[in-house]
Amino acid sequence: MKVWILPSSDKHLDPGSIYRNIVMKYAKATGISGEAFGVCVHSMRATAATNALSNEADIARVQERLGHANVSTTRL
Repeated sequence: MKVWILPSSDKHLDPGSIYRNIVMKYAKATGISGEAFGVCVHSMRATAATNALSNEADIARVQERLGHANVSTTRL
């Protein structure tokens, strides 16, 4: 599946290329890289959700954004 970043763009990025081209670029620039340091899409997604909940975001909204069917999954 290809994900369109900007509707007007003729270029598209799949999740794998986002990770390789963007995430790892900045991970390497900061001196960290690879899953040994926890730099992966899953850990960034979980960190973003944890930060949102720590800053009193509505759990139902976080659940929706994560695509969780059950709110108990979001609470983990």
